[in-house]
Amino acid sequence: MRLILVRHGETASNVKMALDSLPPGPPLTDAGVAQAAALAEQLTAEPVSAVYASTAVRAQQTAAPVAAAHGLEVEVVDGVQEIFCGDLEGRHDREAFEVFIATVKRWAEGDLDVPLPGGESGRQVLDRYLAAVDKIAAKHDDGDTVVLVSHGASLRMGALALARNVSPALAEAGLLPNTGRVVLDRSGTGWRCTSWTGVDVVEG
Repeated sequence: MRLILVRHGETASNVKMALDSLPPGPPLTDAGVAQAAALAEQLTAEPVSAVYASTAVRAQQTAAPVAAAHGLEVEVVDGVQEIFCGDLEGRHDREAFEVFIATVKRWAEGDLDVPLPGGESGRQVLDRYLAAVDKIAAKHDDGDTVVLVSHGASLRMGALALARNVSPALAEAGLLPNTGRVVLDRSGTGWRCTSWTGVDVVEG
């Protein structure tokens, strides 16, 4: 099975660098709509058998053109929403951003039980995200290609936990742009990353 993890298109919160985690959240900007259309065009040649999106409006709007291009409906799934920012929600100042980045970095290094102020811990994020991916994977055969539209920070954490060849350094350096993609292939009982934002990933 091939799992194409996609970050949603641009929103107004992205433009002003605001921490915005609570569903349903803001819609796509005009630029985000164009990004979603371009994504659908880029994935036209993929044999997509299902398209999933988080409970956030921006994820569903990004997924919709992809699904339509393949004659599919978007299936909304819980568990793959963005990391809940707690007390940092809605802030776009440097201090809030630095607290968020520092906490997520600690998670990537294995300190999963540290929470964001008033928000989720890394373990809580991974528990829900990986459970959602497991449910999706259980519905599909090895030959299926599935698109899941999610969110930058939670997607990076999920990919890092799922794929044995994704290092914390890659996850931190390869920050996902809007509609950026991470491609995972399931081999036996595990996952391997083959592409991170368009760059081929070798076995690690």
